[in-house]
Formats: sequence, C-alpha cells, structure tokens
Amino acid sequence: MKSVDLVIPCYNEERTLAASVETLRDWCGEHLAAYRWRVVVADNASTDATLEVARQVAALHPDDVAYLHLDRKGRGRALKQAWLQSPADAMCYMDVDLSTDLAMVAPLLAGVLEEGYDLAYGSRVSRGSDIERSLKREINSRGYIAVIKLLFWTRFADAQCGFKAINRDAAQQLLPHVQDGEWFFDTELLIMAEKGGWKLKEVPVRWVEDPDTRVRFPHDVIKMASRLIKLRFRKMPKKRLVVSG
Repeated sequence: MKSVDLVIPCYNEERTLAASVETLRDWCGEHLAAYRWRVVVADNASTDATLEVARQVAALHPDDVAYLHLDRKGRGRALKQAWLQSPADAMCYMDVDLSTDLAMVAPLLAGVLEEGYDLAYGSRVSRGSDIERSLKREINSRGYIAVIKLLFWTRFADAQCGFKAINRDAAQQLLPHVQDGEWFFDTELLIMAEKGGWKLKEVPVRWVEDPDTRVRFPHDVIKMASRLIKLRFRKMPKKRLVVSG
C-alpha cells in the first residue's frame, strides 16, 4: 500500500489548527482508504500556542498525526523540511484554512501516485475551477502568472495556490535546489520542475478566499517579481532517471 503525508504548514494558527486537523483526518479516513496516510503539522516559528496545539493533537492521534517545529518563519522552509524528511511515497500540502475543497485531494494524489506525474498543483484559473475571491486578488494573481510566462515560457496556470503534491523521487531531486523559504517557494518549485523535465499535472480546484490571508499586496507581489528576475539567470536542475529495485 502506498503512503502519503498531508502537510499543513502554519504560523500563529492556534485558533484554527485543531479543527482543521480533525476535519482533514475525518476526510482522509473516509476517502483515502487506498493509501497509508498521515497528517503532519509543520509549525514555522509560531509565537502563539500553535506548537502546543500541534503537540496535543498529535498525542490524541499518535497513529496518524505528527508535527515538526522550525525556529525560523517561512511556509517554504517548513514544506521543504517536512517533505525532505518524509518517508512517504508522496507528499502534499494545503493551507491551514482548508480553503481548497478537500475533494480535490484525491485527483491531486492520484496524479503523483498512480498516473505517472512527478508533481501536481491546484489551479484556480483553469477550466473547471470554481473560486470565490476579490477582484484585487484576481488581478494580482493573473498579472503575476503573466510575468512568469513572459520570463520563462512556462505552461502552468497557477503558481501560488496552496495545494500541491509531489512524489518522493521528485522531492529528493528538486527540493535541494529550491532556495526560497517563504511565499516564493511554490513558484520556484514549479518553474524548476517544468523547465527541468518533470511531469506536471494541473488540477482545477474549488476554492474560497480566506479574508485573513497573510499575503500582503502589493509588497509580496513586488518581492516575488524581483525573485523571478534573479531565478531567470540561475541554472535549472534536470530530472534524473531513477531505476528502482
């Protein structure tokens, strides 16, 4: 039976973490019977009681909930550590607010575990997606992906949706090359994967914007645009063939 770690990166989420983990556990128990699954809370330097909540939930469900703690803040940093140290066949992540419909987890995981894809990503802008978000965020998102396509000639449709999965081989090859530890992590990962020859699956999602989003407009958009320019001049890793057994 194949295994999967479902990672929830979080920072100062003491109010919502426990409920989100229970919701995710209930869904996995009902819909992921084909896999051995585990929920992993990746706390990145929270200053509230998030770490203690993670400990309590893991103690309550030791068979299928685990946690890790980082002393430095950053979603990308938390994901990189959680994915690299995971023993699972595949890893995925979702935002702690569970803004993406959990029904989309099944096609996301099927892509990297059953269908031969290396990485699967949620898309809020592709045909079949169903989203609710502000006009400002819609304009920023589409403008950002347009800049990516202009600089890198990539095909993926959504860089920043907090909903992705990766198989173990791809994670071990790609993640050591990903330098950003914050919000740009997703973009850097997708660009490197596509340009390096890894196979990507797009999964249209049902998604509702969280009004408590930590993304700061336009500050974070400008910051990520500058990192795009730097990435344009970096050497990209290439996929290596892994021969099993």
